[in-house]
Amino acid sequence: FSNITFFIFGPLMTFLMRPYIQKRSRCIYVLFILFTITGLFSMYFHMTLSFLGQMLDEIAILWLLASGYSIWLPRCYFPTFLGQNRSWYISLIVTITLVSTFLSFLKPTINAYALNAIGLHIVYIVVQEYKKTKNKELRHLIEVSTVIWALALTSWISDRLFCSFWQWINFSYLHSIWHVLISFTFPYGMVILAMVDSAYEMPDQTIRVRYWPRDTWPVGLPYVEMGDDHKSC
Repeated sequence: FSNITFFIFGPLMTFLMRPYIQKRSRCIYVLFILFTITGLFSMYFHMTLSFLGQMLDEIAILWLLASGYSIWLPRCYFPTFLGQNRSWYISLIVTITLVSTFLSFLKPTINAYALNAIGLHIVYIVVQEYKKTKNKELRHLIEVSTVIWALALTSWISDRLFCSFWQWINFSYLHSIWHVLISFTFPYGMVILAMVDSAYEMPDQTIRVRYWPRDTWPVGLPYVEMGDDHKSC
């Protein structure tokens, strides 16, 4: 039941970011579909605790990360042998992800390496962009997402290391809290990457960060809104 937020946030983010997606790339629809599928496979895994469920869960996360990575990574971070060609870059990421998916069934630990490699590089890019940007909205997004991610990671680690203690006090919900918090972290990460990408790929567009259900609420679901005006050259 703690995965229910994936089924809510996926379609909701698709609706909220539709104007941006239509101007940037319709491939982003696939990203939100994968986000929802991740919640579905996670639910299946935790219902069955089967090896198949675990593989589906991890592979869905791998493809989700790889999709966002291929769509939004700024060209200045591309490997030099690819130049600035995003089509070649996407082909490279899809090939590597396909190979990792195949190998994960032969050696499941491959998935962990692939997930960590992509995840850590995304963190590196976000840190670099945080240092460079003067955009207060982007800096705020990164700061809030860092806090949510840290809380989620703390819940996961505490559940893994001190499981017997939490069972002893009859509080076995930390992994569920991890699911809910990480389902918030992903939308924040997507909006952060969209904001970073827009500075490189859509410099003439005004991109604003909005929060659902209201901008004035202390916590909300972030999304980007396309401004009606154009930036001056």
